[in-house]
Parts: sequence; C-alpha cells; structure tokens
Amino acid sequence: MEEKRDVNQNPDLDALDPTKDLENEQSNEISELSKKGYQLLKENKIKEAKDEFSKILDIEENNNYALVGLGDSERKLNHYNDAINYYSRCLSYHPGNNYALFGLADCYKALNQFHKAITIWEQYLIHDDRNITVLTRVADAYRKIRDFKKSKQLYLKVLDMEENNPYALIGLGHLHYDFKEYRDALYYWTKMLDLNPSAVDIRVLTSIGNCHRKLKTFDKGVYYFEKALESDPKNFYALFGLADCYRGMNQQYRSVEYWNKILELDPNNKVILTRAGDAYRNTGDYKTATEYYNKAMNIDFDIYAALGLALICKGEGRYEESIERLDSLIKNDPKNYRLYIDLADSYLKLNQKQKAIEALESFQKFGLRSQAINEALDKVKNNKSIS
Repeated sequence: MEEKRDVNQNPDLDALDPTKDLENEQSNEISELSKKGYQLLKENKIKEAKDEFSKILDIEENNNYALVGLGDSERKLNHYNDAINYYSRCLSYHPGNNYALFGLADCYKALNQFHKAITIWEQYLIHDDRNITVLTRVADAYRKIRDFKKSKQLYLKVLDMEENNPYALIGLGHLHYDFKEYRDALYYWTKMLDLNPSAVDIRVLTSIGNCHRKLKTFDKGVYYFEKALESDPKNFYALFGLADCYRGMNQQYRSVEYWNKILELDPNNKVILTRAGDAYRNTGDYKTATEYYNKAMNIDFDIYAALGLALICKGEGRYEESIERLDSLIKNDPKNYRLYIDLADSYLKLNQKQKAIEALESFQKFGLRSQAINEALDKVKNNKSIS
C-alpha cells in the first residue's frame, strides 16, 4: 500500500515548484551575463558590454546590475546624459544603490555640475561615511565651487583616516594654490614629493615649480621645472615655467630658448609668440621681436603683441608713432592702466609734460584706483622719469 505523503512536512517542496526552477535559471543567466558584461567593460569593449547588459533587461526589465552596467558603459563613452538616465532609472527602482549613486555623481562632476554631484555623494556617505574615495571626490567638488572651509575639512578628514593619502595631499595643494596661499600649497605638494621622490607625478613637479613662480623664488622654480623635463622633454607646463622663471630672473636669452622650444611644438601659439617677442625686445633685438609680434597679430589681434610693437617704436625713438599706436589701443581697452603709463612716457620723450599729465589723469576719470598711475603722475609732476 502506497504511503501517503504529508506535503506540509516536506522541506523539499520548493524543488517541486516549476516556477522556482525558472527563477533559478534566470538568476544564473543574469549572473553570467552580468559577469561577462563587466569583464568586457574592464577590457574597454564597451559595445559588447552594452549588448550583454541589454540581454539582462530582456529577462528582468529593471535589473540593477544591468542599469548600472549600461550607465557605466555610457559614462566611459563620455555620454554623460545617457549615463545619468540609466543611473536615475536604477535608483528609482533600487533606492540607495551605491554604484548608481557613485556613477551619477561622477557624471554630474564631469558636466561641471558640482552642486548636484555633492548632493549625490552626500547621499552615498549616509551609507558609508568612511569611504576615502568618495570623501576626496566631495572635497574636490567643494574646491571647484570655491568652498574652502568644507573642502579643507574633508581633505583633512581623509588624512586622519589615512596619513599621507596622495589624493588628499594633492587636493590640499590645489586648494591652497587656488586661494593664492602659495606657501601652504608648497607644503602639501612638497610633502607628496618627499614621500615618493623616485616615482612622483610630473604634475606635482610643475605644481611646485608654479608655487615658486608665484612666490618669485624663480631659481628654486627652475630646479623643479628642469626635473619635470627630465621625465617629459616636451611638457608644455615645464617649458612655460622655465621660460617664465628666466624672464623673472631677467635672463631673457634663456627665456627665449624655452619660448622657442614651445613654438617648435606649437608654432601658432599666439600667447607664446608674444612672450618670445617680449623677450627679444628686452634684449634689444627689435627686428626679431617685431617678427614675432607680427606673427601673433596675423593669427588674431593680441593687445600685448600690439603693445610690444608700440614699445618698439618708443625704443627706436619713433615717439609720434608709439603715441598713435597707444591711443588706438586705449580706445579698445580704456581700463588698461599700463597703456596710459607708456603713453605718458612717450609724451615725456617729446618734452610734452602737460600731455603726459593729461594722459594719466584721463585714466583716473574712470574712477579706478591704480597705485602705478598715481606713482607715475607724481613722478611726472616732479620732473622725474617714469620709464
């Protein structure tokens, strides 16, 4: 006689449910597709990865792995708005998904929407307030919106959790540099260099060099820019920094050497052509300076190149021409105090003291304050040279 089975006492009842078998099968398929998709993402095979994640959505319409995977794929392609749509869709069905929050914040950061990025990251930190990666990102975002206090607090919190964290040290350097606190910036970037002198990022070297440029300790800046060039002989920032340091040290012949190295790489750089023109002018090589200024002006109007040409006229004793050029520049840039000083000096060279005074006083009519204009005016009235 067949024994009757009490189904209520059978622990393996789920095994007899065909819907459970289907769910397990789909779950396994989703898991395999997800693993394959993320592996393809790591290999930068983004189209193939998207295909795998899309297959998951055919099985489960709002699967969180697929939506985050598609968001990550679009973010890697810099399609930030498409990525935002996927992350937001994920969060609408799976609130608090850390991967979606992280990706969404990174998209807003990439779009320079730092306030939105901060809001999202702060949601993330509710679940994980010890995540150093997120804390440094939030600190970076606060730095971008120029909230010095909150940015510094978060960077320092990271350093409390992980002494000498490189992202926090570099971030603190940028933060202080942005607020013109160059000595503090120097402290953090130099500390970064001291921790790993043999494998330091070239950007740290150029950043330290730039601090010395701003502090006018040009000889020290030269050392760091030269170290940077050892790693990358064509690095624009290192070449620019060296040229500018030598300009600051009044070694114009060395300055020209590095301006020209930049121009070998970028011959149509209007700013550098003008800087090189200035260097040649300051060495007295007016002919070459004129060539560089004219090259810059042929690319596009540049007030500093135009000023350089006016100063060459003054240097060669063609004072009427320099006055004419400077008058024209003042009409285009009436609040540039330097133009008025050079104009006044040109009048003085022609022994036209009253016109020099009138030129300087015409700047003051704008209601702008300039110590340089005041000092020049005082010198003219007291029969002193202003050149």
